[in-house]
Amino acid sequence: MQAIFAQNALTPSGWQKDVLVELTSAGRIKSVTTGAAPADDKTIRVPVLLPAMSNLHSHTFQRAMAGLAERRGPAGRDSFWTWREIMYRFLDLLSPEDIEAVAAFAFMEMQEAGFAAVAEFHYVHHQPGGVAYDDVGELSARIAGAADQTGIGLTLLPVLYRHGGVDQRPLQGGQRRFGNDLGRFQNLLARAEECIGNLAADARLGVAPHSLRAVGLDDLREAQTMRPDAPLHMHIAEQLPEIDEVLAAYGQRPVEWLLDNCDVDARWCLIHCTHMTDEETGNLADTGAVAGLCPVTEANLGDGIFNGLHYRQAGGALGIGSDSNIRITVAEELRQFEYSQRLRDTARVVLAAHGQSCGRTLYDSALAGGAQALGRDSGAIQAGHWADLVAIDQDDFAGAAFDDGVLDGWLFTGDNGAVSEVWSAGRHCVRQGRHIERETIAARYTRTIRKLMELL
Repeated sequence: MQAIFAQNALTPSGWQKDVLVELTSAGRIKSVTTGAAPADDKTIRVPVLLPAMSNLHSHTFQRAMAGLAERRGPAGRDSFWTWREIMYRFLDLLSPEDIEAVAAFAFMEMQEAGFAAVAEFHYVHHQPGGVAYDDVGELSARIAGAADQTGIGLTLLPVLYRHGGVDQRPLQGGQRRFGNDLGRFQNLLARAEECIGNLAADARLGVAPHSLRAVGLDDLREAQTMRPDAPLHMHIAEQLPEIDEVLAAYGQRPVEWLLDNCDVDARWCLIHCTHMTDEETGNLADTGAVAGLCPVTEANLGDGIFNGLHYRQAGGALGIGSDSNIRITVAEELRQFEYSQRLRDTARVVLAAHGQSCGRTLYDSALAGGAQALGRDSGAIQAGHWADLVAIDQDDFAGAAFDDGVLDGWLFTGDNGAVSEVWSAGRHCVRQGRHIERETIAARYTRTIRKLMELL
């Protein structure tokens, strides 16, 4: 049984001093005792202990192309859509071995950044050209293998992808690696469930109809029934041309149409939701679904700015994800979210209530929303929860080193260097700032990248 002694810890009752956290052998928190002392010489001592964040949206393979799409094109306006064409060409280079190596590296980086768990929005299923592997779940098994190597908590989200647009045009180019009809997707989901069954008990399976561009209403309704108690994730309202396409086809904007046609509730996580009217924002908040925000990727792709203040005032649940994984960081995701609101509104400390810490507000919101989106018993240093924990060193950033000032300091002046220890469901994967398998994982990733660069 592991024991952790924190000089300061953020508990459901607020900040507490001299906190002893004992873990079960199964990876859950057994007890939390305040005003305590270390249990024995084997007790791990940390200055600050926090519940660790869940990363609610990731495409790990895109980590390998980070930085490759930052050259401006020869003509016209660069956008998400021009970036997407580069991504489609790049993914046609990736073998199953490449995908596993890149996923392991990205998962390792997530843990070193302070994420204990991840929802992998997994949509690359087939060989280049769209021919299925002999094992329909070959690439799901690779993602599970990467999670097993790193120890990160995994919610695997196999993606249903049927069409190339709202008009149901056929898949083209790199999209062919994504496509499944409903029958083959059912087989894929069953195989993915087997892969999850080989991992630790905290691993989960969900379902991800990709977007209104990629699935029709009948597909979407069928997807809802496949795993009725599991997380259900979906991209929506990320880009203005997407809004226009859905409006032209359905006579409604994406979020408006979805809420009118599907029973959206707390098991849903809607990714991006960048372009919503005030009415849509309030209606989405009322459903209890999580808005899955990816501020660093959304800034990199020029998506736009989420209606954060209105959504927060309406009581909406939200969490953060690393999406394209161009930069994997808890602190910068939350900082970018708040700064986007400040730039839009020409104001300071937008997302916190009067008199409240912005860092604490952001962290608490993303903790709760991330745990909900992954269907994971985490997000609090509390008996019975999975031991998803992160220790940070306040000497590694500027700002006040007490209570909520720790979060304000880390999120607004710090970076991944402040993360010293991470536990994923009790698995002590990051120690003194480095993942315990970093050398092996990084070496394999480096070999993979060198090979891919020769193919470009």
